[in-house]
Amino acid sequence: MGLAVRPIYRDPQNGELFPAVLRMLRRGVSRSLKHAFFTFAQTRTTATPRHFYSLGSRAMVKAVWDVDRRLAAISDSFDFVFQVTPVNAEAAWREFKSSKFERIPRYYYRPLAVEPTTLKRSLYDVPIENIEDPSLAHLFRQRQDELDRQITMLSDVGSRRFILGSMQVYGTVDAQLLKTATDLLKRTSPHARDSAREGQIDAQAFAEHARAEIAAYRRQYDGFAAEAIIREDMYSGLLCSGGNLLIGQQTMVPKKRIRALLQHEIGTHLLTYYNGLFAPFQQLHTGFAGYDALQEGFAVLSEHLVGGLSQARLRLLAARVVAAHHMVEGATFVDTYRLLTRQYAFTQRVAYTVAMRTFRGGGLTKDMVYLRGLLEIIDYLRHDGDLDPLFYGKIASDHIALIRELRSREVLKTPPLKPLYLDDPRTIERLKRLHGGATIFDLVEGSTK
Repeated sequence: MGLAVRPIYRDPQNGELFPAVLRMLRRGVSRSLKHAFFTFAQTRTTATPRHFYSLGSRAMVKAVWDVDRRLAAISDSFDFVFQVTPVNAEAAWREFKSSKFERIPRYYYRPLAVEPTTLKRSLYDVPIENIEDPSLAHLFRQRQDELDRQITMLSDVGSRRFILGSMQVYGTVDAQLLKTATDLLKRTSPHARDSAREGQIDAQAFAEHARAEIAAYRRQYDGFAAEAIIREDMYSGLLCSGGNLLIGQQTMVPKKRIRALLQHEIGTHLLTYYNGLFAPFQQLHTGFAGYDALQEGFAVLSEHLVGGLSQARLRLLAARVVAAHHMVEGATFVDTYRLLTRQYAFTQRVAYTVAMRTFRGGGLTKDMVYLRGLLEIIDYLRHDGDLDPLFYGKIASDHIALIRELRSREVLKTPPLKPLYLDDPRTIERLKRLHGGATIFDLVEGSTK
């Protein structure tokens, strides 16, 4: 039996190919054929494939591994967030405060350790066109495009062009996300704080907790080679980079937030990094295109699953969305700071930090993805989604089906690491509530229950 496809991918006048249309057609036809073969096998043969995903090839050709390796090497050659984070955030805070919060802070950034032009030349030298599998070719093209835009943003740090790249990579705040954020700010008390009354620990003490957590994961899988490192060039804060946890030297962590932060940074970001290293696809540790939202949403969800997602934390995530929205609409740093302090009653220091993160580099919309990703994963769980595909590496919501496909085709093996909190009965109970239809506002009302 033959199969003919109308050549809509070619100009009927001169025969010129339309590459984008041809790629889209290949993906669609490939998926349709798998569906047809699966149905035929189930109804007309004795074969019992578990899913139409399992009908794909189980062996990857050399071209796939070559493209995967080369894209991962380019991604690993720079740390985007680290490069666009100011090195003088604390000094700028003091200057901003001394100006009575009237003068926009001036930020300085680390020198680039890569040459953008050379990176782009290498990026577009990657022969993705040699990959015949439509799903994988599409995946790699997505990542190539995202890396291209991030490299451009590195060249544009500190300029007005930076925000345009940010909107292309991370998007902007849609009306529904903004409404959810403002509703959260209305439903939570402006006096909600991660109080220091229970005590705080410094960077050194938190690093010891982190090392103990890392040791526990290393007992699951000896390839978990993460380290907790206190950085003098980071004033405060936590950042996962290159498979390690970086801790700002002046970081102070409320005791009640220790476990939540450990699961956010180690139980999610580092766990998916090392599970990705274990997988044959290196993209799983560097991150598929658009992975940030689901990854950060998953990390925030883990805070809830261990009973550490406070109202103050949810207010902070909502404030980041509001700040990103107003920045894109034309608000200045000072405008945004005033909005957060006067309308939403954030403390001066918290409002400054939110504004700094939002305006760093020239305008970064990335911080809105924490709340957007949390909403994505809550919706995913409400529709009977399971967490297992999320453990394989750093993926976006759009890639969950691909992970299931590669797992069915036995291209991917079960990852060696799973979050430690899954052994806690209280975690299972919280997951049941989310599967039962709990919303983000239910987390506000009972986030630590």
